[in-house]
Amino acid sequence: MVLSEPYWDHHIPLPKLGPLYSRLVTAFVALICFINSYDGDFVFDDSEAIIHNKDLNPDTPLSNIWKNDFWGSNLSSNSSHKSYRPLTVLTFRINYLLAGGLHPIGFHVLNVALHCVISVLMIDVFAILIGGLVHNGREAKLSLSPKASFLAALFFAAHPVHTESVAGIVGRADLLCALFFQLSFLVYCKAFQGGDKTFSVLWIFGSILLCAVAMLCKEQGITVLGVNAAYDILMVCNLNIYELAHQLLSRRKSDDVSDLFTGCHSLDPNNLWIDLYFLFSTQIGGLVRSGLLMRLALLFLGGSFLLYARWRIMGTGPPSFTEVDNPASFAENVILRIVNYNYYYSLNAWLLLCPWWLCFDWSMGCVPLIKSAADWRIFWPLLLWCCLMGLVYQALCSQDSNKRRTLTFGLVLLVIPFLPASNLFFRVGFVIAERVLYLSSAGYCLILAYAVGYCSCHWKKHKRLLRVTTLTLLCVNVARSAQRSQQWRSEQSLFASALSVCPLNAKVHYNIGKNLADRGNQSAAVKYYREAVRLHPKYVHAMNNLGNILKERNELKEAEELLSAAVHIQPDFAAAWMNLGIVQNSLKKFDEAEQSYWNAIRFRKKYPDCYYNLGRLYADLNRSIDALNAWRNATMLKPDHSLAWNNMVILLDNTGNLAQAELIGKEALKILPKDHTIMFSLANVLGKQEKYKESEGFFLNALKINPNIASCHGNLAVLYHRWGKLDLAKRHYELSLRLDPSAPGTKENYNMLKRKLEQRQRAVG
Repeated sequence: MVLSEPYWDHHIPLPKLGPLYSRLVTAFVALICFINSYDGDFVFDDSEAIIHNKDLNPDTPLSNIWKNDFWGSNLSSNSSHKSYRPLTVLTFRINYLLAGGLHPIGFHVLNVALHCVISVLMIDVFAILIGGLVHNGREAKLSLSPKASFLAALFFAAHPVHTESVAGIVGRADLLCALFFQLSFLVYCKAFQGGDKTFSVLWIFGSILLCAVAMLCKEQGITVLGVNAAYDILMVCNLNIYELAHQLLSRRKSDDVSDLFTGCHSLDPNNLWIDLYFLFSTQIGGLVRSGLLMRLALLFLGGSFLLYARWRIMGTGPPSFTEVDNPASFAENVILRIVNYNYYYSLNAWLLLCPWWLCFDWSMGCVPLIKSAADWRIFWPLLLWCCLMGLVYQALCSQDSNKRRTLTFGLVLLVIPFLPASNLFFRVGFVIAERVLYLSSAGYCLILAYAVGYCSCHWKKHKRLLRVTTLTLLCVNVARSAQRSQQWRSEQSLFASALSVCPLNAKVHYNIGKNLADRGNQSAAVKYYREAVRLHPKYVHAMNNLGNILKERNELKEAEELLSAAVHIQPDFAAAWMNLGIVQNSLKKFDEAEQSYWNAIRFRKKYPDCYYNLGRLYADLNRSIDALNAWRNATMLKPDHSLAWNNMVILLDNTGNLAQAELIGKEALKILPKDHTIMFSLANVLGKQEKYKESEGFFLNALKINPNIASCHGNLAVLYHRWGKLDLAKRHYELSLRLDPSAPGTKENYNMLKRKLEQRQRAVG
């Protein structure tokens, strides 16, 4: 391996710090960028991946994380996202266990700490890619590019595009993947510590194993094998692509072809085919002697095995995405599809260059499709490819070996980790996702650091200006990262920040509406839900939520129209079918409501809430047995379904089946021992059976849990009244009337009691 100190390294306008201090400064910069997110809430996808993910609960078998996807759904399910990240879920579970519940601070602190560690490790990664790492006699690592690698790591630590990965807890997958990606690369480099002609197969296997760990954190981890291969070819074997291209294009005899690979001979300039034969035969011989082919074979076999295992784990094939998730991939015209993919690439590049317009979601109209050659946005993909071709030309054809090496590895780090998100191999479920740029941004930062060094070296008269510009860029990135991480602290601020970036994104309006509705501001939520439906007329989730609010506001006709449209667009939308049934029930369309409920159950077999609502419909129709069966199904599917249990007790009580009501009530309390509503209903049943003592106990237990229930005080007073404990009855009547002066029947019962007490006093007198 030929190593040389980059001539431009000492020109970089940064102080030269020792290894320890450069790492401390990098960690500090990473920390101040994102530390203000440490006490943020669970936001956006955190709800699905953490709050509603049963795999985090210590009561759930640990083996479930190896069977389910990142969101807690079984991988064999057709609705599964197929994102298999068990090690990331395991860290969430550990957070849950250590905190004793879902407390977001611990989750956020670990994310920030991981970013700090990754930023520090980037110093070593960049140092190897720029100039290599050598070892002195005491096995200490010596960097040949201390300032360049330090500057690139600072750019990485402070890049605002990382905010989603660091401040959003589900970004843990990107952080862990990046960490093991780095470790896999560094371990692969360690395989050549013994010198150019020897390598350790054990370290290479260790690198492949760490790649597997990275994949178990996020699928993108497989791309480290491509980076390892590029490092082996370009750095370890020192393949001189410039000389190779020069030989093949000019057919001239090279003065020193040994730079290509050790043992390569001069070429015959008179015959191209002989030239090619000797060139490739000598190169292959060099490859075999250097062990490159063996190492590449190990990487290929390891990668193939990991991909095969990943495919088998997915079970039912790749995930299915809709046109809403990635509209370009559904374009029928292949040319339009390619043009739009390239436009997406240019937008990703723009996010790296100017990370000011950041948004939590770029789907649903945020990026309209390019549909004709007259669309001016075609200019951006053309500009992107011109810039990339210019960089590739400089990386391959420059006579400056340091420049070739740095730019080549910058492009390798930029492109290879991005490939899984490029739509080239399979359809992805997003338009743009800032989180997938976490690793790719390292390549951009490496190229940017080279640009600063190059300008500093060649524009010595403007060195002060370059120093000011570099520090200003770092400060602006730090400020933007801090501002953006502040926006990620709550859903309200996160969703509001997206409006200025993607005002045409229906999902942005939907999420703002949902957040407002969750906080009780339904009037404002209606406005955003309507806008979401206007922007995307087939947005069934917005229709469903809007229909729910209109149902609660008794605007039943419009609610029915919206929910009917939602199930027409998506016939298997079980929640919309159930909500439609509730509305139809309120409109007295009982037959239609029953059919809607059964449609919901057909599309979601285990749907306890739907069985509960179906039971309410049957109760309204005086179909008591059907109602009891429906509620029993609800409790079988969801044993802690309090409303279903309570309704069974009340219905049996109302129909005179007191003994059965007592049995159901006591069965329910074994599952829900602190449910005061069931205690109240059971106490009423026992009172009617003249089991006064037992009834009193349940009333008093219910009041211990919630002492401010007027009806409970009132019914307990009636119990005492019947039992003959008139003083206690008087006390609880008064408590009931104090809590609810308009309680039906309580005042009459109280007046009756007072007359009885007056009669008793007169009799005694």
